[in-house]
Amino acid sequence: MDEEKGTGRIEAFSDGVFAVAITLLVLSFQPPPNTESGDLLLWFRDQLPNFFAFVTSFATIGVMWINHHRLFTHIKKADTVLMALNLLLLLVIVFIPYPTDLVARYILLPNQHVAVLLYCGTSIVMAVAFSLLWRYAAKENRLLGENVNQREVQAITDQYRFGPLFYIVSFGLAFISAPASMVVNLLLAVFFALPGRKPRKPAVASASTDSSNEISSLQ
Repeated sequence: MDEEKGTGRIEAFSDGVFAVAITLLVLSFQPPPNTESGDLLLWFRDQLPNFFAFVTSFATIGVMWINHHRLFTHIKKADTVLMALNLLLLLVIVFIPYPTDLVARYILLPNQHVAVLLYCGTSIVMAVAFSLLWRYAAKENRLLGENVNQREVQAITDQYRFGPLFYIVSFGLAFISAPASMVVNLLLAVFFALPGRKPRKPAVASASTDSSNEISSLQ
């Protein structure tokens, strides 16, 4: 019970921030002016970048919420540093609607990469903050539960190890093609939604177990 109290308020507050941030994304949509049906179709076509930016950011924030929940199934204790790192992550999350709106406005304009660069830069900071939060909590099981599954812990660590690097690649791609960079951001959201691959048990340990079973059967 004490362990649940240690992180319960952090999770509840974080869920509220995630909910606000993901809701703010829809505010960039404005109703169309009074037009005839043909003009309305043209208006929807012009809004495609807005829809694409919305879906990408919705997926990103949604996946970050899923992974945040995944981390706190293992993190059972809290201290000041953990709360500060969690606030840093939430700072980035709640900022995402702003570069999303800029991307929707400027992604298709020639030589207008600044909006996507800001978006990718935000994603880099988000990945770094997420990695710092987990690494601080997981180092020597500092804030993890007593009966934590070490294979699951290692799987999460391995999955987040190259997160910032992936987003740096997306940042560089923005100089070449802003739409392609945003597609990579969407694919990264899908990647981080997947559960981490658990490392296999050492073959030596498996062999020793088999040997022990053979000895037991002979006895």
